[in-house]
Amino acid sequence: MTTLLNSLKPNSGSRKKKMRKGRGIAAGQGASCGFGMRGQKSRSGRPTRPGFEGGQMPLYRRVPKLKHFEIINKRSFSVINLDALNKFKEGETVNLDSLVKKGLLFKPKFPLKILGKGDIKVKLKVEAQAFTNTAKDKIEAAGGSCEIIT
Repeated sequence: MTTLLNSLKPNSGSRKKKMRKGRGIAAGQGASCGFGMRGQKSRSGRPTRPGFEGGQMPLYRRVPKLKHFEIINKRSFSVINLDALNKFKEGETVNLDSLVKKGLLFKPKFPLKILGKGDIKVKLKVEAQAFTNTAKDKIEAAGGSCEIIT
């Protein structure tokens, strides 16, 4: 069946007439057009900027975003790299006290953590509160041992 272009029309109910606001009381949205009588939101133009909460501190300023807020219960360490441990002799025990005696740490305020930068050439017994995975692997590969102290 062929349909002529001049006989085409949309389905019934698919096209709705636009609401004509402010055209009298009987039109459904007369006089104030559904904006109420008075106040900030009844005026012309955008009533407030996005995120405005009537003068209350807005959410985007109350919540900390990405930076400039501290981590709660942050763990701090006195850190030392593996290449500094080469100053010890073969078979010595490395801990917080021995590092202070050698002058590698000055103020041991926090627990000791061994980092994996550099290589270790001597066999040592290392006692610390924390190790990185690379540091532990390198110490054990050199024949030493890692002991975690709590």
